[in-house]
Amino acid sequence: MRAIIIDDEPLAVNLLALRLTQHCPHVDIVAACTDSVEGLEAIRQHQPELVFLDIEMPQLNGFQVLDAVGEITFALVFVTAYDRFALKAFKCSALDYLLKPIDTQELIASVRKAERQHTSQKQIQHLRQQFGPANRPLPDRLALPYQNGVTFVPIQDIVYCEADDNYTRFHLLSGQTHLASKTLRDIQEVLEERDFLRIHRQYLINIGQVRKFVRGEGSYVVMNNEQTLPVSRGQKDRLMERFGWV
Repeated sequence: MRAIIIDDEPLAVNLLALRLTQHCPHVDIVAACTDSVEGLEAIRQHQPELVFLDIEMPQLNGFQVLDAVGEITFALVFVTAYDRFALKAFKCSALDYLLKPIDTQELIASVRKAERQHTSQKQIQHLRQQFGPANRPLPDRLALPYQNGVTFVPIQDIVYCEADDNYTRFHLLSGQTHLASKTLRDIQEVLEERDFLRIHRQYLINIGQVRKFVRGEGSYVVMNNEQTLPVSRGQKDRLMERFGWV
């Protein structure tokens, strides 16, 4: 069974690898990463059957790694130092976890469980909801996955996002654009927590980058990069509410 360990603590990685070697010899550790971006690349390269993943890490946290992976085709075990009260979230989502310091018998049980079932996107989403945005700090940068890796973009520099079939094009204040392999709906779920609003089926805008809002039969906004974007009839009232215009 091919496995990857991703944890920013080298000691934790080494101890977990040692425990697996001693007590789960059929698990083949194909990569052990203390850098989340390297871990993401290792998943893409090795196509593991099992991933041990820490949640709180620099650059990409565990959820962002999974976002960048896209479709999850492996069993997932979170390795975390969260207290037992917070771990109720894992139980509610039916996801497996190991609490640091790792107990050997719990590790063996997790590996056995991983051999029987893979992790679903629905379970990951449920876990996000259980933790809730109010319970974890929001990052200042967004990790945008593309074919060969990840681009990090300051969220405040995103003027608007544009749907492009199954991709999303990010338009930045600098004039640069980035094409990410995520749908606009996926991006919307992340950025709505950061003062973004879907104003049209094709556009998600940064409210802080709006220069002018013109309402009427053909409502539109003018962004700080001088781009004019249409506002759909169904979203006009929501936009007015966000501006405090009632």
